[in-house]
Amino acid sequence: MKTKILSIILISIGYCSMNAQEIKLPAPDRSGGQPLMKSLNERKSTRSFSEKDLSDQQLSDLLWAANGFNREDKRTAPTAMDRQELELYVISKKGVYFYNAKEHKLTLVKGGDHRKSAGLQDYVYDAPLNIMIVADMDKAASQQYSYTNCGYISQNIYLYCASEGLATVARGSFDKEELHGLLQLSKSQEVLLAQTVGFPK
Repeated sequence: MKTKILSIILISIGYCSMNAQEIKLPAPDRSGGQPLMKSLNERKSTRSFSEKDLSDQQLSDLLWAANGFNREDKRTAPTAMDRQELELYVISKKGVYFYNAKEHKLTLVKGGDHRKSAGLQDYVYDAPLNIMIVADMDKAASQQYSYTNCGYISQNIYLYCASEGLATVARGSFDKEELHGLLQLSKSQEVLLAQTVGFPK
């Protein structure tokens, strides 16, 4: 009887954790990974993904590497005139989340599996993670600069994935209007690029 009660409690805790409004990520491992030159050598685009989930630590390290804060008020990816107009949203089978880089946590935007809205390619439905790079054009120095800045974040994701043995591909094929509503963006915000991440199939 005690075992049964304990099982129910653990299941409930797991369910609440998955559906929490905020998920505090573990601290990023800033001293891990393989040498940069090896990661550059292994950087590639992959379009075949297994359904295996990333660990909490991998998710933490990935988002921090992409566009986290590596010193006071400064990020791992540069922006023109330090406008910092770019933010990340994550679409997984558990829900849609905003990555709060300052507090290194995920904030739930919408629960449920919305991966089919993440892109027009079939593999986005199988991969555990789709990252949306979003710009606030009211903050941006210019639209051209924002697209350039977006490339820095994408390359950070590529290099982290190469270091960790993960698969990734940057994508421009998605329904902007659908994503704008799903991510609950403001009028000045727009999705510039999507990047699918997971384990290679």
